[in-house]
Amino acid sequence: MFQITKKKILNPSVTLMEIYAPHIAEKVQAGQFIIFRVDEQGERVPLTVADSNPEQGSITLIFQIVGRSTMKLNALQEGDSILDLVGPLGLPTKLPEHAQKVCVIGGGVGCAIAYPQAKTFHKSGLHVDVIAGFRSKEIVILEEEFRENCSELILCTDDGSYGRKGFVTNALQNQIDSGIHYDTVVAIGPIPMMKSVCDLTKKYQIPTIVSLDPIMVDGTGMCGGCRVTVGGKIRYACVEGPDFDGHQVDFDELIRRNGVFRKREAECRMMALADQL
Repeated sequence: MFQITKKKILNPSVTLMEIYAPHIAEKVQAGQFIIFRVDEQGERVPLTVADSNPEQGSITLIFQIVGRSTMKLNALQEGDSILDLVGPLGLPTKLPEHAQKVCVIGGGVGCAIAYPQAKTFHKSGLHVDVIAGFRSKEIVILEEEFRENCSELILCTDDGSYGRKGFVTNALQNQIDSGIHYDTVVAIGPIPMMKSVCDLTKKYQIPTIVSLDPIMVDGTGMCGGCRVTVGGKIRYACVEGPDFDGHQVDFDELIRRNGVFRKREAECRMMALADQL
């Protein structure tokens, strides 16, 4: 059992939890993830670790409440415990050796994954700019945390209610047009957003890393559920990722595969809502 030591509502659909997991906190690196199971009837759900505190033995998870399992997790309070927590899984993010100036781009709840990347790069002495995009001001998360761990934060909202109006690709194009040269771009967020970023950076031959979130079950490479096509070859995100060369990813296939269980996910969400009545 793993106890929840802190719970914080970041916006109506996103929650932060700190969980006591000393063995994971001691080893986890930016880009790696865990798989949790709330109870014996729960499904196995992967979440990237947003932060860790080895001294306190805790890890931080930030999740969006979208399905039955995340609804069950969100129903727990400080002092409650979850049944299973396995990790760290996957490979930590690794930048090209020559990288000195990096742009980290996060979209929506993907900013929870982009944050540990930016923090790690910044603390290692790299120049890090962050572009964080949200639909509107009401759902902005981790603004202060990003400001403390980057050289420049460019905050965008689709509707212009906060920061710059427009998409993260607009902001990145502006940076490039102003003469800024990035050695590497790291993009994390919705698949269409990552695809758009990669389409842009490919034109300028800027190496781009993306963190993929395909369907995942066991997290050890045995089930094959997390397979993605990268450079024309099948790769397994749970053991060979989750980071890949964005210019080599077949995003169209990834979008199709991630939509396979959309109907079933909607049914499970309705079941979870019924359970709460």
